[in-house]
Amino acid sequence: MSITIKDVAKLANVAPSTVSRVIANSSRISQKTKERVREAMEELGYHPNFNARSLANKSTNTLGVIMPNSAKVAFQNPFFPEVIRGITVKSHQEKYGLYLSTGQTEEEILDEVMQMVYSRRVDGILLLYSRVNDKVMPFLIEQDFPFVLIGRPYNGDGSKVTFVNNDNHKAAKTVTEYLILLGHKKIGFIGGSMDYVVTLDHMSGYKQALENANIPIKEEFIVHHAEVKEGGQDAIIELMALEERPTALVVADDIMSFGVLRMLEDMGVKVPDDISLVSFNNVMISELSSPPMTTVDIHINDLGFKATELLIDKIKHPQEDSKQVIVPHNLIKRQTCKRVNG
Repeated sequence: MSITIKDVAKLANVAPSTVSRVIANSSRISQKTKERVREAMEELGYHPNFNARSLANKSTNTLGVIMPNSAKVAFQNPFFPEVIRGITVKSHQEKYGLYLSTGQTEEEILDEVMQMVYSRRVDGILLLYSRVNDKVMPFLIEQDFPFVLIGRPYNGDGSKVTFVNNDNHKAAKTVTEYLILLGHKKIGFIGGSMDYVVTLDHMSGYKQALENANIPIKEEFIVHHAEVKEGGQDAIIELMALEERPTALVVADDIMSFGVLRMLEDMGVKVPDDISLVSFNNVMISELSSPPMTTVDIHINDLGFKATELLIDKIKHPQEDSKQVIVPHNLIKRQTCKRVNG
């Protein structure tokens, strides 16, 4: 039997109308009473229904959009505005609004998702990242709540989860092979946080290409940093300090690559004359950098559009099987790669 406002009122020794006012954060209720009511709600596991009216129609026509961290940090990377652009186009077509997460930490994000689900603020959720040992996705699976992942599930059992992704292993393998075909054998890898599945896939593709070419994998050539632009700068300092430097780099993200290029310029290392570089995402800055970056276009807008399409379909047809869609990628050759001899 579900917990009601009356149950909360009884435990907190207040009137049901007081509980309603606490839920609405009314200024007419004292802070002491608010705390007592909220403690009772937490003890009973009561979650206020902010969309009772919509629930009568079994729809809020709103989608939750969950980013890996706060909007302030996420929007520093053009990937997220671009993927949200794809989401908004499809949402607008289907007359859905968006509810954007604002959590700063993993715990806050999980709590926010729980509130979205328990209170039925949204009809479904778009998860814009795939994290190792993530807590959000298992919760959504447990609740049997409609969601679509951009990325692939870490646990490998993708058949139970609807997701949209690029073949990031293949993309990294391809760009590493491209550098090998240009004559490079000393190829470094600058990746993002190891907490994210995309980083693991990039690294596995990079290693696979080296192994296939019988080129030894040098662990000192592999550097990871969680930060975006600053991480690229720190990573290149580590690699350039090596006695034997790489002659080419596979970098996980265009913004990180921008940091790499800026730091190499400060060091007097010329791209591509002294070192070649291939990146990922093909955001606008990749074409505007100096020199313009060779990068992998992962069609970010399409990821967001297709994920939204799948989520709305899942909301409308909950009994249908999970779907897995791979968005194609392609290499954009610009001016950061050069052939070497020997």
